[in-house]
Amino acid sequence: MDRRKFIFWTLVSAAMGSRRAHGAVLAEPSQAASSPPPQPEEALLPRVTDPGEMRGEMLYRALGSTTEKVSAIGLGGSHIAKSNLTEAEAVHLIQSAVDRGLTFMDNSWDYNDGRSERWMGKALSEKGYRDKVFLMTKVDGRNKDIAARQIETSLDRLKTDRIDLLQHHEILRFDDPDRIFGEGGAMEAFLEAKQSGKIRFVGFTGHKDPRIHLYMLATAAKHGFKFDTVQMPLNVMDAHFRSFARTVLPRLVEEKIGVLGMKTFGGADGVILKSELIAPLDCLHYSLNLPTSVVITGIDSPKILDQAFEAVKTFHPMTEEEVSAIIAKTQVAAADGKYELFKTSSHFDTTARHPDWLGDDSPEVQTLAPQSAG
Repeated sequence: MDRRKFIFWTLVSAAMGSRRAHGAVLAEPSQAASSPPPQPEEALLPRVTDPGEMRGEMLYRALGSTTEKVSAIGLGGSHIAKSNLTEAEAVHLIQSAVDRGLTFMDNSWDYNDGRSERWMGKALSEKGYRDKVFLMTKVDGRNKDIAARQIETSLDRLKTDRIDLLQHHEILRFDDPDRIFGEGGAMEAFLEAKQSGKIRFVGFTGHKDPRIHLYMLATAAKHGFKFDTVQMPLNVMDAHFRSFARTVLPRLVEEKIGVLGMKTFGGADGVILKSELIAPLDCLHYSLNLPTSVVITGIDSPKILDQAFEAVKTFHPMTEEEVSAIIAKTQVAAADGKYELFKTSSHFDTTARHPDWLGDDSPEVQTLAPQSAG
């Protein structure tokens, strides 16, 4: 076999801390010629082993190794405050979702200039809705001071004294883990907030490259920390290109970390659906069939809310053959990442356009290179 391929797969296996890569045992060097390691497209995708508990209109699943059970569909915070909605419409949509059993609320400090958190905060502050949901938001700060200020802002906007899950947002660069876990890093603010009861669980998100997710997990482990959740793109195109499902997902399942799927339709503009190769329900069924705790999807109208509940109602754990049939529809189109712009362009990299959100360099960097301009 090609020696470069063998070395590549050996390194992937080492990074994951296991002799398993993509669900198959790597061949030993002496066996390589007769039993080459599988390529990503040949490896089996992980499949959910417990579909969850159906109550009313919604399916509920365990959130990793926590004791929480959350709705298998999450309401995306970005869409809920887009320009096509008024505040009153957004509030009604959020409350309607909760009334029907959708409990997982996604949001972020940076969504729509804070409008997403404010509108969700208003919706949840009325008629006891806050106590009916599992509330997640994210902050962008990489140092302690910036992260601490963003946490307080989010609490204020969301009109709550606690955030159920707080996540480090947009882990897109290999230096993000080092900054977060370094001296004076954002993790210090997270841990202080957790100790004071302002947050309950900690996770991280990212959409650029699965290797960066693996490095974030490795950096956390080096510091003796285990995340409660990890959020990442999980969709029918991801299966073929720079795949989070094939590389990161098995690691999370092994460590019993809650899996939050996102970019089900390729992002805010539904880019994957523009390929006209796959139906929305197939996209949702595919992501629900992965071992996800929650599949987060943008909901900006009653029609799309109904679609989310229809996906749950019609979902059943799929066989390997059924999964293969779905992803076969996108194999050619997905090969170069054309429809996963969050991986191949800076279009979705909000923090890259606002470096001031992240904070200054770490004290160590400032000490070593105080005059450095780049």
